[in-house]
Amino acid sequence: MLKKLFLLKVHLCKGIGLMTEQKIFTAFQFNDYQTNILECCQLAGLTAATTEKILINWNLPELSDNVQRHWFECKFISILDEDYPAQLKEIYCPPIILFYRGKKELFSTKMLGVVGARQSTNYGKKVLLELMPTMIENSITIVSGLATGIDGISHQVALKYGGSTIGVIGTGLDQVYPRNHHELQSQMETHGLVISEYPLGTQPYRSHFPERNRIISGLSETLLVIEAKIKSGSLITANLALQENRNVCAIPGRIDEQLSAGCNELIAAGAKPILTAKDILNEFLI
Repeated sequence: MLKKLFLLKVHLCKGIGLMTEQKIFTAFQFNDYQTNILECCQLAGLTAATTEKILINWNLPELSDNVQRHWFECKFISILDEDYPAQLKEIYCPPIILFYRGKKELFSTKMLGVVGARQSTNYGKKVLLELMPTMIENSITIVSGLATGIDGISHQVALKYGGSTIGVIGTGLDQVYPRNHHELQSQMETHGLVISEYPLGTQPYRSHFPERNRIISGLSETLLVIEAKIKSGSLITANLALQENRNVCAIPGRIDEQLSAGCNELIAAGAKPILTAKDILNEFLI
């Protein structure tokens, strides 16, 4: 209990960013889980200035209140918990805390990450409607980012066919982005799972979405890209998945279509082209 509480406090403490958090957690493990923030900062090799800033914030009443609020008002798992997704521990900078609403047992299922363009075309929607029902029939959980376009449609199709789906968001769980996904996010909290590494009240800052993408790729055994421009968040997620030795698949498209250019480029670089649902199932050895 003390270990989990300590990690929550580290996660919520101002002045501790993603990289610093990882250094402190590594030191925490190396120090036999001693919950002494000064020792952890010193073992992590943080500068004196950074350590002093963290210690000041660590002792503020506001942090104690925030920790208490999240401890009693939020459901969350820490990286030390048995039900923390094993595959997520393997990624670069795994989140030490994940807040969630919904069915955390979905973490133990086979997961297919689905990402794609926010300005999706009818082609992208048609592909999802053709492929997703077969994934649902084979008990594969759909993981995406609850964004506009392919993300949202993939969640909607999964729910429509009674399947399991996980949304990884870049805000606090009490926020909805985009705003028109309020009903969808609510449905997923009831029938699926919504997760975030960000505290309550966190707004949709631009930097959060690339960070969010590493969780989508980290959870997924296989990642499917449906429509993507050459420079897009979907390709960032695909590259993260490749770095973590995940299976990466892409839907081929017209060579003169801008939203297919990213997928075609992935395929040219070695990603598996998906022509039928069976092509995806083969990645799961089903």
